[in-house]
Amino acid sequence: MPSQFFGLNIAYTGLLASNAAMNTTSNNIANVQTEGYSRQQVSQQAANALRVFQTYGCAGAGVETLAIERVRDQFYDFRYWNNNQRVGEFGQKQYYMQQIEAYFDDNGKNAGFKTVFDQMMIGGLQELMKNPDDTASKKQFIGTAEALAEYFKGTAGNLEKLQKDVNQEIKVKVDEINSIASEIATLNKQINTIELSGMKANELRDRRELLVDQLSEIVDVEIKEIPILDNNNMSRETGANRYMVKIAGGQTLVDGNEYNSLECRSRENYEKVNQTDVDGLYDVYWKDGQKFNLHNAAMGGALKGLVDLRDGNNGESFKGEITGVGSTTVNGEVHDTVTIQVGQHYLTDLNRCNLSDQGGVINLGGKEFYYDSWEYSVTYDANNEPVYSYTFTLSNGDLNGTQRLTNDRVGMPASIGTAVSYQGVPYYMAQMNEWVRVFSQKVNDILLGGVAGENPGTELFTADQSTSDAQYLFRENRYDQESYEAYQERVNKLVAEEKKKVEDAGGTWDATLEAAARAQAEKDAVLKVSVGKNATNVSYYLMEARNFAVSSTVNKDPDRLATRKKAEDGVEQNDLLEDLKAVATDKDKMSFRGSSASEFLQCILSDVALNTRKAETFYQSFKEVAYTVDTQRLSISGVDEDEEALNLVKFQQGYNLACQMIQTLSEIYDRLILQTGV
Repeated sequence: MPSQFFGLNIAYTGLLASNAAMNTTSNNIANVQTEGYSRQQVSQQAANALRVFQTYGCAGAGVETLAIERVRDQFYDFRYWNNNQRVGEFGQKQYYMQQIEAYFDDNGKNAGFKTVFDQMMIGGLQELMKNPDDTASKKQFIGTAEALAEYFKGTAGNLEKLQKDVNQEIKVKVDEINSIASEIATLNKQINTIELSGMKANELRDRRELLVDQLSEIVDVEIKEIPILDNNNMSRETGANRYMVKIAGGQTLVDGNEYNSLECRSRENYEKVNQTDVDGLYDVYWKDGQKFNLHNAAMGGALKGLVDLRDGNNGESFKGEITGVGSTTVNGEVHDTVTIQVGQHYLTDLNRCNLSDQGGVINLGGKEFYYDSWEYSVTYDANNEPVYSYTFTLSNGDLNGTQRLTNDRVGMPASIGTAVSYQGVPYYMAQMNEWVRVFSQKVNDILLGGVAGENPGTELFTADQSTSDAQYLFRENRYDQESYEAYQERVNKLVAEEKKKVEDAGGTWDATLEAAARAQAEKDAVLKVSVGKNATNVSYYLMEARNFAVSSTVNKDPDRLATRKKAEDGVEQNDLLEDLKAVATDKDKMSFRGSSASEFLQCILSDVALNTRKAETFYQSFKEVAYTVDTQRLSISGVDEDEEALNLVKFQQGYNLACQMIQTLSEIYDRLILQTGV
């Protein structure tokens, strides 16, 4: 049978349980404003009953306080983390797309494209047409052309600065990931040290999950916690857990007490992906040297938003099929070459291409190589259909300089960079480059076909060289009007020149010489444009929005600007200017994305506005979802002052009742021991 003092022990357990509950309630109230804190509650159960071998069975033995546990539902944590990555991604896109929209906006307060273009093609040109031989009018028109060039330079400069800012923020986010990973790994060790003794590290777990909240906004996260078993008894859990954090589609960041740090490495100028990229863009690597794939399709968070903005090319990356390998000698050294056939519209038209002109990294059948320069060429197949190819001159060997290019690569895919299906900075830079190239070619063609007084016409637009104060001269290597007819015209011209040489030398032109000359002419007439370190010619591909300029020739001498088609026409003739005026509005004269030259702004702003509104809509939507999920999470794990006040009263009553029970039993024992003894 139980002791006469058994009731005192029962009351004592109740006193301890109520005291623990009041202390826990006090801790909840103290942390009501603590970010990430989860409400705690005392877990208790009835103590094992005592067998008394009486007819009434077992006697209750009081209460056992098992643990102080957090009130938290991981389901809402996972929902919050999954949604939070979208908040981070679209928050970045909204912020930076609003800046890009401001760069292109023409609201009357700033000199946007429509303003400066109309000043040139309407105001300046109309004044020049009134008095085409007037030097002052020519100078005024050239001034409006300079304003147009400055607009594109300024906008390109703004986009370059934005790309630098985004690139720097990528490094900041990578540093934040490292900091969070380090702290989570430290917390894992502390939590396991405490929980091996059987206690719960509630506050440390709250801190760890708050860090995961922060991490989920930067990059997508996947959390897994596995109990650690006793090696000597695999059915027994030790109390410790293996806590793992994976990011960017399943790449391990934290595993227990260990974490993998990331580092940013600046690209060299010969490692560029796009022609318009600024120097020093970061690639991210794990500490063991493995490359961290920033373009992982499964990646999310602010990091994805920043990468899309920095590298977004609307999916227009270089890709093709290797059709041949060879070699060439450059400065006495033998270099491998590879020819790649392409078919994408943005690669077949060099006006649209954004391939680096300073060398870069090319993937040939899964192996990466450095290339120094490349040559674009157009040939024709048996059906007289154009075949577009790029021939790259490689550096010595692969990235490690150990493996040379071999014939087994023929037929394999080739690529440069990654197709990022977002319209980021590279996309808008490429759009501006395309417009200035096409517009300059059309305007210069018209002016070169006319006369200025007794002198032939000269170009109006050119590009500044980056390495000197000189300007490029674009008169040959045209690729915007290539066709089979143009190719045949070049062939026939070369054959005619050869025939004239033979006849001038007194020779006889026969069928054999005709065939030989035509065969050679078909090779020589192939359109080729060289770009890069080993370039052999100058082409409009070197013209970009950031180096777009007015020719120094007409700037110094406005009278060199052509205004009429024939020298014998009077000085008041302005037929050349009529053709120039038509370039602005006639899509047959110049077409940009199916629109006229003057509609450039509408085309670009439609892209910018769509992306900005999309980012704003998704950001607000996911932010509201995040608020809803967090509210649901707080309804379970958050501290409610009113509820804690009620709990305090309830636990106080329990404590008082336990005290009264002890007092009552004390009186009973006093009577039993002191007043009934003999």
